[in-house]
Amino acid sequence: MTIIEKQEIVHELKRPIKFIRCKKINILIRRNDGRTPAQFRKTEIIPSFMHHAEGSVLIKSGNTHVICSASLELNVPRWMKGSGKGWITAEYSMLPRSSGDRIRRERNGTIKGRTQEIQRLIGRSLRAIVDMDKLGEKTIIVDCDVLRADGGTRTAAITGSFVALFQALYNMKNDHVIGELPIIDHVAAISVGLVNGTEYLDLDYVEDSSAEVDLNVVMTGSGEFVEIQGTGEKNTFTKKQLDNLIKMSQQGIHNLIEVQKLAIKTIKNMD
Repeated sequence: MTIIEKQEIVHELKRPIKFIRCKKINILIRRNDGRTPAQFRKTEIIPSFMHHAEGSVLIKSGNTHVICSASLELNVPRWMKGSGKGWITAEYSMLPRSSGDRIRRERNGTIKGRTQEIQRLIGRSLRAIVDMDKLGEKTIIVDCDVLRADGGTRTAAITGSFVALFQALYNMKNDHVIGELPIIDHVAAISVGLVNGTEYLDLDYVEDSSAEVDLNVVMTGSGEFVEIQGTGEKNTFTKKQLDNLIKMSQQGIHNLIEVQKLAIKTIKNMD
């Protein structure tokens, strides 16, 4: 190497280093069905699905489909007689081939704990937004039958049941069975969870089965919570993660309530 070549190398080494500013790249996560983590499934609520029921809907939440029907009984449970208040209760079931494997029908005395838990959750959610004094001594029974299960059957049942209940009470008012509509707010529900460390809204079956953490959130239209069911299935979770999941569920429920409003508009246009 000549002296001139050595001098050129030294000169190059003394040059100031130039830093190139790179643009920040956001990696877009796509789920099995093409949704982003914060997207809820395409949801449709079809009113008057059952011909004979006072109120009914078919709710389609992605590949989860649930029939919700509301029936009127002109009495209340024995322990409520003379109170002047009404009662709302719910029943829930999955049809035998609503899932990949046949589900045995549950009969009296063989109702599973999961089914009882879901039935009580639906009933509590609906009672939270109805003025029982205005209902009077009448009972509304809401039946939720899962036609097709792909995760989130209980949350879809709650969201659909509200519209079925609204239709039943709306028709009762028009038929002068009650003096005024006793509904005081909307109510809807959605699932959220951590899947591979990422916060997901509205879990399908595959996501729910693999989630490290999952929550079911029930909220009113005014933003108040009816119930939060959450557990660390595989991992613990932080307060920040919990806050993020609840915030995500709030937006999801807001969107579901807009779907409910469209269904209610359809019901009112049926008059």
